[in-house]
Amino acid sequence: MALVLSVSGSPSSTSRTARLLRHLDRRLAAQGHEVIALDVRTLPAEALLGADFAHPAVVGATALFERAEGVVIGTPIYKAAYSGLLKSLLDLLPQYALAGKTVLPLATGGSTAHVLAIDYALRPVLSSMGAAHIVPGWFTLDKEITTDADGRLAVAPASAEALAEVTDRFSAALHDRTPQLAAAG
Repeated sequence: MALVLSVSGSPSSTSRTARLLRHLDRRLAAQGHEVIALDVRTLPAEALLGADFAHPAVVGATALFERAEGVVIGTPIYKAAYSGLLKSLLDLLPQYALAGKTVLPLATGGSTAHVLAIDYALRPVLSSMGAAHIVPGWFTLDKEITTDADGRLAVAPASAEALAEVTDRFSAALHDRTPQLAAAG
């Protein structure tokens, strides 16, 4: 199966975006994929903001992108755009860091006014980085992501169904590409 890099671009340690990604990571792992989580907020700020391409944490993150066959990019939407934290990482990656990769863009936000940010802000950047296939993504309202008394993630039923569908499409696209990637390697 495929190696999937699951990237959270949220700056918050209590991020709904990151919790949602980890929930979807478990679904992908159950489908046979190896999933590696990367929370961009754990990378050193001085390396990200100072554009330190040689910093060991940046080199390590770049290596994770190189190894991955599929990438899930999750971000909160602020002012109709993906997070500045995610932007700072994407800017440090090689121009074609997503070449040959299947990508699933996901976003969270407080208003449906931001629903098109995936297509108008994030998708063009992912495409310019050489993504071979960007599957349809999904925007989830913050209010549809909650945590129960036991700390477990709960997603509103309609959103949970849609997220399962886009995640399964991503997984299927990875399954379809795995034989091609093996033959090319």
